[in-house]
Amino acid sequence: MSSAIRGAGDSLPWPESQGGTTGAQMIVNESGGIPNRLFFRLFQTGNILQRQVQNEMGISAVQWAVLGALSREGFEEGTSFNQLKEYLYVSRQNLDGVLKRMERDGHVIRIPDPQDRRARLVVLTDTGREFWDGLQDTITEFYRQALLGMSFDDGVSLLHLLKKLQHDMTAISLGSAEPKESCQRTLNSDKN
Repeated sequence: MSSAIRGAGDSLPWPESQGGTTGAQMIVNESGGIPNRLFFRLFQTGNILQRQVQNEMGISAVQWAVLGALSREGFEEGTSFNQLKEYLYVSRQNLDGVLKRMERDGHVIRIPDPQDRRARLVVLTDTGREFWDGLQDTITEFYRQALLGMSFDDGVSLLHLLKKLQHDMTAISLGSAEPKESCQRTLNSDKN
């Protein structure tokens, strides 16, 4: 097992004195410490979200996100593929595959952009809007059950912390290709 994953599920020690600890100070052992556990929990949480949305709503988490993004006020005329991709932080290939399924189901269409004929806009159809509206009670209950163990203040704090993490993650630049190559060698050696 990789040292980066080993111990990721262990309970977290949270001494009161670490309240103001920075990300760099959190690394407490060679297996990654708190950051490893945190990012592993994020990984698990994303997978649980995907599985539960699929099981309970019959759609993927990305489809849910696309429906939500296109149903926002001011987006009735649609949005460009690239804007949607950037808003959702998904790959071009992933979004294209999801949109093809959603087009097949009649929930979205792609139309020429009146401002730029080379570009296309992704638009929520009337059927898609009805489908989205029909999901609202289910979504509300999904949120209620998912957040049962959190107070309002916990939710606000988590939202704030995730926003900070997203901001910092988008600024990551590891520089040279050497660390990437070293990481790839480690991954390859773990397979052997």
